[in-house]
Amino acid sequence: MRYDRIDARILEIVQKNNRLTSEAIADMAGLSATTCQRRLKRLRAQGIIEADVSIVSAKAAGRPIQMLVRVSLERQRSDIVDKFKKAIKNSAEIVNGFYVTGDADFVLYVTARTMEDYEQFTRRFFYETSDIKALKTMVIMDHVKTGFAVPIEAPFKE
Repeated sequence: MRYDRIDARILEIVQKNNRLTSEAIADMAGLSATTCQRRLKRLRAQGIIEADVSIVSAKAAGRPIQMLVRVSLERQRSDIVDKFKKAIKNSAEIVNGFYVTGDADFVLYVTARTMEDYEQFTRRFFYETSDIKALKTMVIMDHVKTGFAVPIEAPFKE
């Protein structure tokens, strides 16, 4: 997946505000609207732009309790890892899930309405799974930075 300096400028723009019209993006990037639309379509098709989303406040959505959960699996077998990845994808309470290196196998960002709801979730999701060796929950006290923007560097050579 390659992009040029013009694509890099488009990526910077849409990461700050993906609600801009292609005409506005084109103007900011110094392109025609048609060329901009074509580039955006290609960036999406190549998977450079993975999704166009809005970041919703968990608190405003009635899920003010937020946690990071470190999960260690009992065994490192591909079928167990794949099964757990699938469970993560199918859980509405898990907003983000990461398969990681280090002293845990997964780090999950989980939201809940109340601590009681989180307890029920842990019983259902973690305790009924025999493949989980350990978990550690860290309650988020404050969001210092929220977002998904990736630093974009223009290629050195086109």
